[in-house]
Amino acid sequence: MLDIAKDQNRTTHLYMEVYEYYKKLILDRKMAPGSKMPSLRKCSQELKLSRTTIETAYLQLAADGYIMAKAQSGYYVTEITSHHHMSSQPDRRDEIHYRYDLASSGVDRESFRFDLWSRYMKSALRQDERMLTYGEPQGEADFREALAAYIRERRNILCSPDDIVVGASFQSLLQILCPLIREVYPNFEQVSFPTPSFVHGSTVFADYGYEIHYRNKDCDVVYVSPAHMTKWGEIMPVKRRLELLKYADERHHLVIEDDFENEFVYFQKPTPSLFGLSGGQGVVYIGSFSRLLLPSIRISFMILPPELLAAYRKKASFYNQTASKAEQIALCQFIRDGHLAAQTRRLKRLYASKLKQLRSAIRQVFGSVCQIQAGSAGTSLALTLPCEKNGEELKKQARVKGLRLQILKETESEVTVLMSCSSMAVQDFVPACELLKSIVTA
Repeated sequence: MLDIAKDQNRTTHLYMEVYEYYKKLILDRKMAPGSKMPSLRKCSQELKLSRTTIETAYLQLAADGYIMAKAQSGYYVTEITSHHHMSSQPDRRDEIHYRYDLASSGVDRESFRFDLWSRYMKSALRQDERMLTYGEPQGEADFREALAAYIRERRNILCSPDDIVVGASFQSLLQILCPLIREVYPNFEQVSFPTPSFVHGSTVFADYGYEIHYRNKDCDVVYVSPAHMTKWGEIMPVKRRLELLKYADERHHLVIEDDFENEFVYFQKPTPSLFGLSGGQGVVYIGSFSRLLLPSIRISFMILPPELLAAYRKKASFYNQTASKAEQIALCQFIRDGHLAAQTRRLKRLYASKLKQLRSAIRQVFGSVCQIQAGSAGTSLALTLPCEKNGEELKKQARVKGLRLQILKETESEVTVLMSCSSMAVQDFVPACELLKSIVTA
């Protein structure tokens, strides 16, 4: 705590010592943007200084932009402080406060009923005896039963609850899957991913010594995301799915189906899963709830084909469960009560409407000079614009102005950026587009 001498001759300088003390805490990020400052009374008591001295220091901090006053609430550290002294600090891009986030993989705040989910979590935590034990390595039995029924209805996937393995994320599931593949298919050495953007999956396979390739159906393992082939939501057609399965079966290869965003199909009927089309042979199915619920609810699952399932059962008890037991219990009843199906319908309506409004905002701001690519699913568009700046320069200028971008492609005369509607408010679409236009054309 600040050590201030009680010398009356220094009274006129005391407020500056308080000012410098809190300024350093803020710049060192020991007081984060948005955090509340101690009240004038509390600060006065702790530092044994008059409220007038403290108030003068606070007013100076506010004048310099470090804090701001909120009526009948107090003083708060401002967001702008995260940009102070950026040149002398490490590049913490994830900590920057963006006015507009066009590259977000988050969800719309209005899409989730926090009050409803809170009730289910409270109900799960009231199961005292059950919460005193570790979670089942394969996932809670009742949750896997509810999950098997849900994917049978929603994705026409027929499997037993015992075929399902639950984990906190698809990466944690791949940590289980990779050694199983090594054991069952010892000659497998190569894995193909759709694009280099699948870095989270390719990193795990690379850690296990696999050669990483892209868009190569001749690899031993082919990792695909049929409902999310591109960032802008292109879907793999049924004909191509059947061709892939036939090709893999003839060569005894393994297909991993990451069914990410299969719920958000707007402009066509849902396409059958690879797992369902293959009858569960030669395909590993991976699903997640991060897009349907919240990214912070970390529950994923995979369905194993017979050969890998047999190998897994030999060592299942040696694995620790990485997904929250309480969240599994809550989600189990959430599914059984029909709320997950209702949530899916709500999100499809919400994101279909937001995508339409985003496209309208793009046309309003950019007119005919732009090219829009959109698939039949997902929450993003790809926007191609005339631009002579390189991608890094464009992202840097955008970052300075509070705009987060993801560059998908660039040439000497054009740039293609991702335009995500998922977490941005509709009223921000036009201002975000106008800011992007000013940066591109500057």
